[in-house]
Amino acid sequence: MTIAVDAGPVRVGLERTWWQRHGATTVVWATRVVLLAVLLVLWEIAADRWIDSTFISRPSDIVGRLAEWSADGTLWTNTWITVQEIVYGFLLGAAAGALAGFVLASMNLVYRVLDPFMMALYSIPKVALAPLFIVWFGIGMHMKVLLAAVTVFFLVFLNTAAGVREVDRGLIDAVRLMGGTRRDIARKVVLPASMTGVLTGLKVSIPYALIGAVIGELVASNRGLGYLINDAAAQFDTAGVFATLVVLSVIAGVLNVFVGLIGRRVNRWKPADD
Repeated sequence: MTIAVDAGPVRVGLERTWWQRHGATTVVWATRVVLLAVLLVLWEIAADRWIDSTFISRPSDIVGRLAEWSADGTLWTNTWITVQEIVYGFLLGAAAGALAGFVLASMNLVYRVLDPFMMALYSIPKVALAPLFIVWFGIGMHMKVLLAAVTVFFLVFLNTAAGVREVDRGLIDAVRLMGGTRRDIARKVVLPASMTGVLTGLKVSIPYALIGAVIGELVASNRGLGYLINDAAAQFDTAGVFATLVVLSVIAGVLNVFVGLIGRRVNRWKPADD
């Protein structure tokens, strides 16, 4: 008589309570909320009591300014303009940086030749490029998008190139021994192994996409969140400046969540963290 035996590991389902599955995340988020609430309360108390509110404003004034700008459409109009500049610049810079990093780092000699030039360009303060970009592209949205893209490009490029060059050579040699072509090595070994570098570059470059777009608006613009910061500062409206910074922080947070979702999908093959 033949007994059929299932091959492969035996999976045992674990009965876990809701708290065992989500308790750690709940504690983290609860702590964050409490910490934020404490900081806001201390800020509200300190304004005009310990520190002149002209310099630090107060949370209630910031909420009031956000409500005022929301009611008259100022916030939505300028936020939408800046969001477009950030997203377009981020996507353009990230795509170009990831592609260039993957291709150039795969060609050892070419990468070694170009590496010092790329580092020299990366070292240039991006704010110094703004006047040059104004001359080349004018003061419209294209200038802000390209300034954000250039800022993002180098961060994604460097992290992607580092990820490609740190791929385990043993895996590459193993694929070659099995008759794999250069295309097989690039698609099945180098690309998956380098995704950690790509995702790191994407996460690190999010605030720099904001910086590039806002710098362009601060230098030359009559709309956008950078313009709101400039206009509020010129009128000593500290609440307006902080309100704009809050909106920029929210945009950065949303982009971080988006990149995190991409990271979870790309890294599904990795063991899940506890």
